[in-house]
Amino acid sequence: MIPQLEAWDNFYVIVGSSAAALTGLMFVVIALIADETLDAPKSSGTVAAFGTPNIVHFCSALVVSATLSAPWRTLTNVAGAVGVCGVAGVFYALIVLQRARRQTSYKPVLEDWLWHTVFPTSAYVAIVIAAVLLSRAPEHALFAIAAAVLSLVLIGIHNAWDTVTYLALQQRERQDPNGQSGRVPSTGETHTPQK
Repeated sequence: MIPQLEAWDNFYVIVGSSAAALTGLMFVVIALIADETLDAPKSSGTVAAFGTPNIVHFCSALVVSATLSAPWRTLTNVAGAVGVCGVAGVFYALIVLQRARRQTSYKPVLEDWLWHTVFPTSAYVAIVIAAVLLSRAPEHALFAIAAAVLSLVLIGIHNAWDTVTYLALQQRERQDPNGQSGRVPSTGETHTPQK
């Protein structure tokens, strides 16, 4: 194994395992929400823009973690593999941006644009840049990749929480026929579905 990567083994085991566990948890949560919200409006465009990317971010963190834990012989090969992951992530982030703009079930606020498009795109761009610099400045590049991968996990956690709480609050509002006792006061920004 490449000596520079050996020092990162524990980090990538923790981050990769966490990303895998969170991916599985997302499947469970989405299945439970689907069962509980049978009367909720369904929009594949909204799910593709705000739900599916969380799984992709977790899986990207898992793939990069696995890639950097593999027994590579040269940093050039590692850089190529990680760079491909980063480029694929950038393209996917641009697709998510288009999906978010096209869907009509939900009107995103500034926080949504930041967390669902700007921050993930930045993390994937950081991975690409770090992959390019990996052979020349491995120490700095490895820290940049680690920060970007951890960012993807944290972005996915934030977005998953945001989505789940939004859906739970919407379901609660639907179940209250008077529109009062089931309402939960907002503690920050509010999401406004389009009618």
